Amino acid sequence: MRGPARRPADHAAHRAHSVAPPHPCACPVRVLADRHDGTVVRHGHLVVKAHAPGTGPALHARLTAAASPGLAGIVLRPLPGAPVEVSGRLLTCWPYGTPVDPAAPGAAPWEETATLLARLHQAPPSVLGQAPPPARGPEKAERALARLRTSPLRGAAREAVLAAGAAVSVPPARTGPAVCHGDLHLGQLVRDPEPGGGWVLIDVDDMGLGDPAWDLARPAAWFACGLMAPEDWVRFLGAYREAGGTAAGPPGEEWRRLDGPARALTAQIAAQALVKAEQAARPLDEDESAFVDACARMAPLPHGPALDAAT
Repeated sequence: MRGPARRPADHAAHRAHSVAPPHPCACPVRVLADRHDGTVVRHGHLVVKAHAPGTGPALHARLTAAASPGLAGIVLRPLPGAPVEVSGRLLTCWPYGTPVDPAAPGAAPWEETATLLARLHQAPPSVLGQAPPPARGPEKAERALARLRTSPLRGAAREAVLAAGAAVSVPPARTGPAVCHGDLHLGQLVRDPEPGGGWVLIDVDDMGLGDPAWDLARPAAWFACGLMAPEDWVRFLGAYREAGGTAAGPPGEEWRRLDGPARALTAQIAAQALVKAEQAARPLDEDESAFVDACARMAPLPHGPALDAAT
């Protein structure tokens, strides 16, 4: 193992075995993610994440929230111990939980996800401390479009995505009344390894106060692009409302709240897809193409509550 994953892997081995084992370690070791904004390594029963540089004070507030009773059963609790700084990056430790199986989309826990979001949105803002960080959903959308804008990529797809992003007339909502996850997708759920544990949210790097509609924006974008079955979307919204979530408004009114954030997430995902495909010198896959095609349809459309008509 080389590069950015080496140091978190060493730290994971140290935390997994307080006393060095007498024989070579037989624990499963795997790099789960290795991106510019974070490297994640599993070592047996625990996971170590190397966070992006410059995440200090805000990350500490988010970790405190994740460990608080107010988010118990909603967000995975970090393992005890303060983050360790290595080469300018904070390393945090977490118990390993079984993720959603990407090969079984029909078994995706949409209703459980919706319930977790509703509970998170009703959590007291005080869990984030006296200086709560903002949820970073809007910021991530802007960064993705900025990376596409400065990339060497050219062509109709790039122009369509940038035009779609520029046409979104939604307030950025950097702060707001609710505790939000900030980067909700199915890869952000695992089974809590505690006995009897259910699904919980992971990855608190973007968690903070904000407009909870942004947490619903990605499922809304998937549905609008035809990548989420209508029955799953209906169950998702129903479970969210039943659990007390209010970000979608009453039945039949959801697009008045979700239209702008969903369009922004569509442009964000499409921009990320184009940049990644260009860097890897590969064509877009089917799902990525769906978001780029949606941007081509979105840009000339009026902004409003009828996004579902574009599916």
